[in-house]
Amino acid sequence: MTGQTTRGSAPLRYRAGPRRQAFAALLDGLRTDGGAHVVTGEPGGGRTAFLEFAARAFRAGPVWHVRAEPACSLQPHSGLRTLLRAARHAGRVPGDGTAEEVLLDILRAASARSPLLVCVDDVHLWDTASRTALGRVAARVHAADGVHRVGLLVTVPGHRPVEREWATLPVLELTPLTPGDAAGLLHDLTDGAVDPVVREELVTEAQGNPALLLALAHRLSPAQLRGDHALPRPLADAGTLTAVAGGCPIGQRPYRADLLLVVAAAMRATGEQDAEAALVGRATNGLGGRDGDVPPEPSEPPQASELLAVPGGRLRFRSPLFGRAVYAGAPSERRRAAHRSLAAAHPAPHGVPALLHRSWTAPGPDAVLAAELEAAATESTSGTPPALRRTAQVRAAELTPDDALRARRYTAAAEQALLAGHPPEALRLLDAAGSRPAPAPVRGRAELLRGRVLLADGPVDDARESFLLAAGLLAGPGPAQADTAVLGAADAAWAAGDRQGCLRALTHDAHDAHDTHGASVQAAVAGEFDLRAAGANPTGPQEAGEREEPVGPSAHRGATPAQPSVSPSALLRDHRDGMRAVLLGRFDLAAAPLTRVVDRGRPATEPERLLRSAAAALMLGDVGAARRAGARALASARTLGTAALEPRALEYLAYAELRAGRHQLARTHAEEGLRAARRAGQRNTAAHHHAVLALAASIEGARARVTEHATAALTTARRHGLAQAALLAQWAVARADLGEGRPEEAADRLGPLVRPGARRGHFAVWMLAVPCFVEAAALAGRPEDARAVVEDFALWAGCGADPQAPAQLLRCRALLAAPEAADELYLRALDRHDETSGDFERARTELLHGKWLRRRRRLREARARLGEALVDFERCGAQLWARQAAAELRAGGAAPSGPGAGAARRHGARDLSLLTPQQLRIARCVAEGATNREVALSLSVSTRTVDYHLRNVFATLGVRSRVELVRLVEQEEKTGAQL
Repeated sequence: MTGQTTRGSAPLRYRAGPRRQAFAALLDGLRTDGGAHVVTGEPGGGRTAFLEFAARAFRAGPVWHVRAEPACSLQPHSGLRTLLRAARHAGRVPGDGTAEEVLLDILRAASARSPLLVCVDDVHLWDTASRTALGRVAARVHAADGVHRVGLLVTVPGHRPVEREWATLPVLELTPLTPGDAAGLLHDLTDGAVDPVVREELVTEAQGNPALLLALAHRLSPAQLRGDHALPRPLADAGTLTAVAGGCPIGQRPYRADLLLVVAAAMRATGEQDAEAALVGRATNGLGGRDGDVPPEPSEPPQASELLAVPGGRLRFRSPLFGRAVYAGAPSERRRAAHRSLAAAHPAPHGVPALLHRSWTAPGPDAVLAAELEAAATESTSGTPPALRRTAQVRAAELTPDDALRARRYTAAAEQALLAGHPPEALRLLDAAGSRPAPAPVRGRAELLRGRVLLADGPVDDARESFLLAAGLLAGPGPAQADTAVLGAADAAWAAGDRQGCLRALTHDAHDAHDTHGASVQAAVAGEFDLRAAGANPTGPQEAGEREEPVGPSAHRGATPAQPSVSPSALLRDHRDGMRAVLLGRFDLAAAPLTRVVDRGRPATEPERLLRSAAAALMLGDVGAARRAGARALASARTLGTAALEPRALEYLAYAELRAGRHQLARTHAEEGLRAARRAGQRNTAAHHHAVLALAASIEGARARVTEHATAALTTARRHGLAQAALLAQWAVARADLGEGRPEEAADRLGPLVRPGARRGHFAVWMLAVPCFVEAAALAGRPEDARAVVEDFALWAGCGADPQAPAQLLRCRALLAAPEAADELYLRALDRHDETSGDFERARTELLHGKWLRRRRRLREARARLGEALVDFERCGAQLWARQAAAELRAGGAAPSGPGAGAARRHGARDLSLLTPQQLRIARCVAEGATNREVALSLSVSTRTVDYHLRNVFATLGVRSRVELVRLVEQEEKTGAQL
């Protein structure tokens, strides 16, 4: 057996998802097959908690759960005697070398009737003889006769190499808690009484270490947890860190080894998790030693202690917690000496790292050093990542004696914190900047940054007000930044679905020379605007479906060619004018300025400029240009290390793929974007990605995923006022209803969102849901409900901003048309589908046309059309919709062929629909990783009831273990089964 490391999250707070399923699968495997695993992680990482969870969850047989007793570690076989006492075994452990065989015999007897789980916590503290015997037994639990039903879990610390007794066993490494799980743990600990800002700071400070998180929370008073009193600084002090680490590592080793640890820990103060080993060695040698120490050769690399690892010439702490504890626990004079030596040994004495080390030796404010730090941090060609720039700017601000200059540097640090993906820290730095008097430009820049933070992770109405305040403060000294603030305010109003607020923002302090349609703007702001009044030049029903699009490649050819050098203000004004024209329905006026934004973004390398180009392309309906600009923005953001921009780039990519009809690519981008948004602390951006994932799942027929993502999107959307994300999520749920053959429910959901009135959804998105509403209303026998919105949709289709809209319009008209006109409209809709990509929309038209033909007994034509729909649905992965097409084919007398039809025919012995409703609920909970006790608590039944139903689930589905059940449920979800 060879060692294999499995990474998982510390299980102090289990939530439904892959991690919980992984732990449940591990315990299920120990129950059915036995085996041994080593559980490791840094101090405070949850090793003990995991064993406690495993002992509680293991109900197949007895559990022997022991903890090491350090006081007895010098007595031979004391560890084995502790284990036998836990097993209530009266035998003695022989000292003649046969302890291994005796232990095997005891385990064989204990597991004869039922599986056995043995949990040993901190086995590294056992005496050598006990460790050796247990290690040999662990390697034989599979091979020895009669002990294959024994599961063994032992824990060892992750900050030291795994001892040779356990080196060949599989390893479960408990990685740090995710921010969401850490926040959930803190919520449970405080009963939700912690202020959100305080919670974010505690979660950030704990760095995923659950024990440290609990220690930090216990250190605070109730008033501090509520945010009423200031938090202590530093939040994680030396006493807290060393207590969680199990003691201060300094002073327990030879002096030179301690020096090495302090220097390595001082390197981490710059934010680097590892450092060049040779640099640490030079700095350590520069500190000298005590009398009697033998100095190493200058070229000799540092000798790593058990706390350090040197992979590939890079030195790092095996446990980040120990690195923090070493630095906090070292005397201040030794820390300053380490920084002084590191600055002297650094090969780039004027670079940011060396200057930072110099700054930590300064006894007080130092204007000269602060200026050097700021200059190095703002050097554009240095390639310094935003996190390191942020640290340098913060340190420069701390060293600055002048109030106004200090505020400016704190603001610059906040900008770098935001780019690095740390919005809570950015807000804290902005608060620090605002605590001192500062001129208007500095305050305006701070409000601009605050608006950006809130736009991605807060109430968007608050973000708009911050942007507007920034625009006023920056109007004179910073016109480009003022234009950026105006567009930010418009973006915030757009996200909120406030069209009038968006127009007001775009006309904020605008000059008449740039306002080409001011009368229309004033009418719109006054509430007099609609598509017809704005002069959208709507065409008739047939013409709207057939004319060429006014924007896109043809518009680009007629546009003004890109200039070699264009000022940022000109680009921002173009974006503002184009966005304003779109809001007024004047796509003829929007084409030229937005096309200039797109074209001038092609050669750009700055992520922000590329993102503006992608947004302009989406407003134009040029999804190809939007995809290219979004992809380049993503690559640029990754190259520059600007984590805050990655979620936005992926959001534009996901929306562009959705508009192009490529929902599987949209899902891929949204899944990655959701992970990036969570890392960057951008809940609003995460809500948009959840909405895209819900829409993709509604096509694929995965109802459980639709509900999960739609609920997540709506939760944030309602709290932060995100009208666009809310409408998309509700549209996804309605489309899932439609795919499952429930048009009445779909029509009821979508009606208020698309019909005129105060409840109509987001002004720029509601029309995208119209085709679903028309189909649902027609199938539900309520076509009159849809006629008015079809005429509004015709205006949208005539604008040319949506490549799918002309074909969708013809399909909507066919659904509402008289029988003698419907056939021709369906055929023309299919012709328009040939001009765009995206199999799903074409397949929906084919399905509806096939249904119409079958009901008129034109069976041969119906079978041909339904067969095309089936193939197209299967090609794009819309399995639930494919089943609709297959059912229609069978109703028409045809035997459908292909993967989807075969799956429908195989929908038999292992079909979850064979389960009762209660069995389905229990199967769902078990598939999410819940234990029987947890299932019983969630369903308010007894554990015996859960056991009874679960046995029947296993028998009905023909599965033998929870692992098989999880796989079956996941497979059924992928093919559209409902739980």
